[in-house]
Amino acid sequence: MKAKLKELKKSNIPLMIISTLLFLFYIFPFFLVLINSFKAKMEILSNPIALPKSINFDNFINAFNTMGYPSAITNSFIITTASLFLIIVFSSMLAYFLVRWDWKINKIIFMILVASMIIPFQALMIPFVNIYGSFNMLNSRLLLAVYYLGFGVSLATFMYHGFIKNIPLELEEAAKIDGATKLQVFWKIIFPILKPVTATIAILDVLWIWNDFLLPSLVLISKSMRTIPLSTFYFFGQYTSNYGQAMAALILAIIPVIIFYISMQDKIISGVIEGAGK
Repeated sequence: MKAKLKELKKSNIPLMIISTLLFLFYIFPFFLVLINSFKAKMEILSNPIALPKSINFDNFINAFNTMGYPSAITNSFIITTASLFLIIVFSSMLAYFLVRWDWKINKIIFMILVASMIIPFQALMIPFVNIYGSFNMLNSRLLLAVYYLGFGVSLATFMYHGFIKNIPLELEEAAKIDGATKLQVFWKIIFPILKPVTATIAILDVLWIWNDFLLPSLVLISKSMRTIPLSTFYFFGQYTSNYGQAMAALILAIIPVIIFYISMQDKIISGVIEGAGK
């Protein structure tokens, strides 16, 4: 038995080495951002890889004030929360409709949704601004959340669709016999079962929406409505860049996402495992 355990440990050594190297490879950029956030500009330019000579929080204080951090994080929170709510509600209901109502047009709709995922946003960017700008439908946090719904509904519906197909119909039939309406069946029976895939969609969309720069830069014109990614752009000018404060701003920007991810990581792992099982 001990010999077998030793063999298993030896066989896992290459995998552990590869995993460690990959971890170091992925963590290195974050490490550079972290150590340079404590440096002055000349110290960064002279040696960006070296550790800071002293721990100085001036970059964080200046970045906090320059980017208007309270306003920016509030805007990002409102937009991300509203967008996530719309995507989860509409995508889950649409997926349920496409699965449970066996109409021919539903298959066409689902195929169109899946096909739309391959279209890059950059291909739609110019007509998007021209059309919605002509109707004065820019510079609004609520409308931005609706736009995120449009761009995020296809992937979320695709994920919900595959999960709902494996839910037995007997659960819904039993609820209908007890007098539940179709909406009650969905919200009280089906939607709670979708918790794992909902957590996965929530994490993916939070990371996407919170860190998105391009779409908010086209929609949010007013300075008071700028999100965290837009606010970090203050530190990069045409002729000069304040790298130290920019690195500090990036650290301030990713802290909420890291906290959210850590709090949800057990749910996304369980969601992946259950999804693979189904």
